[in-house]
Amino acid sequence: MNKSREPISALVITYNEIDYIEKCMASIDFADEIIVVDSFSTDGTYEYLQKHPKAKVIQHPFENFTAQKSFALEQASNDWILFLDADEVVTEALKNEIIATVAGNADIVAYWFYRTFMFQNEELKFSGWQTDKNYRLFRKSKAKFSDRKIVHETLDIDGESGIFKEKLIHYCYKNYQDYKGKMIKYGRLKAREDYFREKKFRYTSLLVKPLWKFLNHFIIRLGILDGTKGIIICYLNALSDLERFRELKKLKKKNKTADYLTMP
Repeated sequence: MNKSREPISALVITYNEIDYIEKCMASIDFADEIIVVDSFSTDGTYEYLQKHPKAKVIQHPFENFTAQKSFALEQASNDWILFLDADEVVTEALKNEIIATVAGNADIVAYWFYRTFMFQNEELKFSGWQTDKNYRLFRKSKAKFSDRKIVHETLDIDGESGIFKEKLIHYCYKNYQDYKGKMIKYGRLKAREDYFREKKFRYTSLLVKPLWKFLNHFIIRLGILDGTKGIIICYLNALSDLERFRELKKLKKKNKTADYLTMP
């Protein structure tokens, strides 16, 4: 342990991440504790993690992203938390910034990380992702995952936030089917979130919002400059919105049918 700073717990949640997890784990080996919560992977991820010399791996059923990350957070022994997705990698420069920050700043309790999105092994420079940032380093005592979201989870922070200069590398796109599956899953979870927040289903949303998402990311957010990669990413991101409203329609219909069947 580096005696000049407070200890850091690195947390990761996984499900079938064998293509990414080795890079991720190697990039956080500077952490004083590494905890991985795996939702019963079937591709060798769990077995790999069991053999990792520094990782503590716990299997826990997946309900939604917020619940899974909140569970992982409860397992951490240290106050400073570095929370990564399994397809994210800390660069050497970012590692140095993290270590220096934890050693030298007592006022800021959470830090935003900008991310460099990788389309396979090529950087995706536009397509709506150029301004994306997420909380990745924070004090456990000053943060908790918001229960208002179950996908694209957010932190509620009690204190001041900062932004890191160095970027996190995000290997978001392995292949077409993999990314499509992720977008459909996110869309369905978002529909559940909308449903429990009692949002109304509207056909105008089903028809207009996916088209707007594509045009916004491809034209306004300059996805056109990413070429073929931009077309693919913008289409699949729009597909996630389409799936969101399709699923919300199904949930509303199912609820009405259940109400009808239970009528006296």
